[in-house]
Amino acid sequence: MIIDTHIHLDDERYRDDFDEMLQRAYEAGVEAFIIPGAHPSTLKRAVELSEQYDNIYFAVGVHPYDMETIDTVDFDYYAAHPKCVAIGECGLDYFRLEGSDEEKAQEKRRQDEVFRTHIRFAKKVKKPLIVHIRDASHDAKMILLEEDSGEVGGVLHCYNADDELLSLANENFYFGIGGVVTFQNAKKLVNILPRIPRDKLLIETDGPYLTPHPHRGSRNESAYTRFIVEKMGELLGETAESLESLTTQNAKSLFGLG
Repeated sequence: MIIDTHIHLDDERYRDDFDEMLQRAYEAGVEAFIIPGAHPSTLKRAVELSEQYDNIYFAVGVHPYDMETIDTVDFDYYAAHPKCVAIGECGLDYFRLEGSDEEKAQEKRRQDEVFRTHIRFAKKVKKPLIVHIRDASHDAKMILLEEDSGEVGGVLHCYNADDELLSLANENFYFGIGGVVTFQNAKKLVNILPRIPRDKLLIETDGPYLTPHPHRGSRNESAYTRFIVEKMGELLGETAESLESLTTQNAKSLFGLG
């Protein structure tokens, strides 16, 4: 069985065929789903889904792109919910920095502040982090180390194959592997995957984004974890069954799933 540790089931693109999409996931061997927190506007939907389905869980957090909304989120309220299993997604994203050098520096400082707020809250409520890092590996790693985030650990969602981040495995961090591993231009991830400790591997889709080959260009969904697992097995010399068992146990360990 497989646990999709990062899928935006609260996204509008799943509304029209939600139950059919879940059925396809079950048929592909997916047994549970975790909805990351990204924007306050979707949190209510995430909670509703987690209450409606036994195998859907959620996290509370604000994506770096939407960090200015953080003050509108009642973190204590959501974190107290029995189906809330993590804090995030949170982190640093320098990919879309715009404006003058000073404006970019100001944006980075604000991202830093909001990221640290998430980490400190995660430690307060003793829940793992879901971490988003894009074009900001060094700064993100330094923040995680400075804030002693290993106390709760977490997952580097959509792991970007940056060698510098590998050592975070020693800080109780896991590495989310998704559809990117099937892309023809994913040479960095393909090369670094065997170096990730097996007990720190997780499966994710990031649906509806980052659809794996051969379905690139269409909406991503949990049923497509099958292509991720098969590619990982090919690269690691493991059977799909062994990787499913391994990554499911890893997910249960990190997120405290029964």
